Amino acid sequence: MAPKPDTKKAAPKPTKTGAKAKDAAKAALKGPKTLRLSRTPRYPRKSIPHEPRLDQHKVIVHPLNTESAMKKIEENNTLVFIVDIKANKRQIKEAIKKLYDVDCIKVNTLIRPDGTKKAFARLTADVDALDIAATKLAIV
Repeated sequence: MAPKPDTKKAAPKPTKTGAKAKDAAKAALKGPKTLRLSRTPRYPRKSIPHEPRLDQHKVIVHPLNTESAMKKIEENNTLVFIVDIKANKRQIKEAIKKLYDVDCIKVNTLIRPDGTKKAFARLTADVDALDIAATKLAIV
């Protein structure tokens, strides 16, 4: 018994109708990549290394003890500081942590009309802002 010939023929492949676009000639050289060595200067370009611009003592200028600030301390568990104009919220939060050993939930800032920056540091619930203001800041 002979094997059956395939009854189905392979379908012819579709012909391409559109012409293929040619690659645009580029004006860049396609040579081999050369070795790029790290620099080994003969002398340092700066005489001394740069110190950090803002440490925690530069970030916090002084605490504020106005009536509105005292109201924030008593009612909202929030300390109010005048801070450096270039300090951001993360730097303020870190400076309060280092200087006064208290954690902040969040820090709100504003620029006062006299050009200084005021920061409102909301403390965690386990810390009393009035106690911190009395003992560590000596403003109450």
